[in-house]
Amino acid sequence: MDMLGQLLPFVFLIAIMYFIIIRPQQQQAKQHKEMLANLAKGDKVVTNGGLIVVIYKVEEAFFSVKMNDDVIVKIVKDAVARKYEDEA
Repeated sequence: MDMLGQLLPFVFLIAIMYFIIIRPQQQQAKQHKEMLANLAKGDKVVTNGGLIVVIYKVEEAFFSVKMNDDVIVKIVKDAVARKYEDEA
């Protein structure tokens, strides 16, 4: 019984950490993955580097994005932080 009393606070702390830290991070990662899967040509996105670009072509592991009318570059899908319209 004494051992159970000593372990109960640790179990309680682990449960709190799960619901405050781990679970929200998992939900955020799931939402980000769904957002990446739903991106299409013409969507404006913000990259992790802070660039606002327009998706020109969706590929398997990359996006071809237009930086301006003359420049089209490829970026990895993980470099997309969020959709630009989400900030408005």
